[in-house]
Amino acid sequence: MNQRQAAARLRVVLGHLGQTSARTGVAYPTSGAVSPNSFHPPQFQYTQDNDVLSLEQRKFYEENGFLVIKSLVSDPDIQRFRDQFERICRGEVKPEQMMIMRDVSIAKSEYIPSERMISKIQYFEDDKELFRYCTLPEILKYVECFTGPNIMAMHTMLINKPPDSGKKTSRHPLHQDLHYFPFRPNNKIVCAWTAMEHIDRNNGCLCVLPGTHKGPLKPHDYPNWEGGVNLMFYGIQDYDENSPCVHLVMEKGDTVFFHPLLIHGSGWNKTQGYRKAISCHFASADCHYIDVKGTSQEIVEREVMELVHRLYGIPKDTSLQEVSRYRARLVKGRRISL
Repeated sequence: MNQRQAAARLRVVLGHLGQTSARTGVAYPTSGAVSPNSFHPPQFQYTQDNDVLSLEQRKFYEENGFLVIKSLVSDPDIQRFRDQFERICRGEVKPEQMMIMRDVSIAKSEYIPSERMISKIQYFEDDKELFRYCTLPEILKYVECFTGPNIMAMHTMLINKPPDSGKKTSRHPLHQDLHYFPFRPNNKIVCAWTAMEHIDRNNGCLCVLPGTHKGPLKPHDYPNWEGGVNLMFYGIQDYDENSPCVHLVMEKGDTVFFHPLLIHGSGWNKTQGYRKAISCHFASADCHYIDVKGTSQEIVEREVMELVHRLYGIPKDTSLQEVSRYRARLVKGRRISL
């Protein structure tokens, strides 16, 4: 992409988000006008025909790979998710198969039964209270615009970005989520990511590189960070550091939907509070699994299998495909082939 094209795309994104800075974007409503000169595809490739998204919203996602919907999840629902997370932190609730993660900066000998010891939980499919997020009608209404009517919940997370220790370990390198997923086609996969409180650059908001969903899945590896890197925080090695980026400032309940090839990450938490967000990756139930052996995703399979073997005793020769199939939950429509 030449500089003129990059500048034109960035102007569209920032105009959509209501900002003038090339480095900060506020997640305003996504019904703003999009310049027709910025939209070239002869047909919609990344969204399904629907009566939920406006034409402007649909064009914006097609061009940029993400879409923010303001105030989508209610305050009472956010509070319920927060209360359940705190119960899990205190050990009052212990759902089976949930993966609890700690920031690499937290000493292994330190054990505090509170949010201070947990930076992320994954695979909360067996927790009925948290899994409600994946079945909220207001979430699924938008998910269907990207996946179609038969929807599977494929991967769940509640992220509790801790105050950074000074080593910047709380940041997440720029990456593509498809690196973690052994199913295709990628255009029928979408992430719903909801802010559980005000999120900005001070506490580590999302940073997205608009339009990168149109590119290929890039090789990922651990970045060489002096302070250390959290487990499975892979990053892209060859992205253009001069690529335009947008930081998504979001309020509680705001939800961003984004494509699995969109390059994104998050900054370090410079505050004394814990920055929370809840998310789920959804896919069409007619997606199919792939064998990742011999691909750049093989490193993920190897590390995931070692982890689930250690935590749950699952045989090491189990494939990432088998683990993903076990985790998948039908949340709307009918199950087809995934």
